[in-house]
Amino acid sequence: MLTLDKIYHAKFVLKQVARKTDLIAATRLCPGTDLYLKTENLQVTGSFKVRGAYYKISQLSAEERAKGVIACSAGNHAQGVAYAAHRFGIPATIVMPKTAPIAKAKATEGYGANVVLAGDCYDDAYAKACEICEQEHATFLHPYNDPEVIAGQGTLGLEILGDLPTADIVIVPAGGGGLLAGVAACIKQINPRVQVIGVQAEGADAIAQSFHSHSYVQTDSVATIADGIAVKAPGDITVPLIQKYADDVVTVSDLEISEAVLLLMERCKQIVEPSGAAPVAAVLKGKVDVKGKNVVCLLSGGNIDVNILSRVITRG
Repeated sequence: MLTLDKIYHAKFVLKQVARKTDLIAATRLCPGTDLYLKTENLQVTGSFKVRGAYYKISQLSAEERAKGVIACSAGNHAQGVAYAAHRFGIPATIVMPKTAPIAKAKATEGYGANVVLAGDCYDDAYAKACEICEQEHATFLHPYNDPEVIAGQGTLGLEILGDLPTADIVIVPAGGGGLLAGVAACIKQINPRVQVIGVQAEGADAIAQSFHSHSYVQTDSVATIADGIAVKAPGDITVPLIQKYADDVVTVSDLEISEAVLLLMERCKQIVEPSGAAPVAAVLKGKVDVKGKNVVCLLSGGNIDVNILSRVITRG
């Protein structure tokens, strides 16, 4: 079980590295609803992922750190691990899909990590990372299916409730499920009244299928503009937590996500990547009943490169 004590401990550890990002009002986006944006797009490395990565490394033994760490990611976890490893002064190898945005790969290298490109999606990169990990005997840092990583992401729940105790609904993007699992477990253990809703892309909806079928579901492929949540196989740790604590999981199309990215840019002056804009898309398209309620949309990241932005503009 993911305990509140674990999440509070993560919060204490993260005080020295993670920003407490702002919760800003965005009433213009959805009239009739008190809508707030949790701006993790302004976090160190540009996404929430640094929370879980740093806390995980902080819990490794000196021997494990000396061997270095290996991770796989479409980009945000890569940067989080690279940054955290740099702060601890340990070597890091990051395997990224060949389709990962160039800006994310370059940023990861900029934190001192060795970047290896392999495969066309996260799951291909994961297989390559496991292969390297076995060869080099390094410590593998899973991007979502790890108790310490989930606890680190769960610290966002503490911040949201601290800034807005009257929140009615918190909407969270989901790919592998670490963020949704951590935030839902945190919030529900503090205030069960608050609804926690997950959002997935229609083309990468394994968690939505798992949630509604009360089982564990993997998909054969993923196809979405939201690379940060394009995951075929969610975590076997995260899915049970989501089924226990989340109230619902909904899906949005790439067109709906693209429109949300552009609206956030135009009306709120927030640069948000497609995965981070998914919660706003769910609100704008009526996937969640938010009328007359205090609603928080978690903008999970802001690492968007010109190629993705071009696709967003075309679709949106």
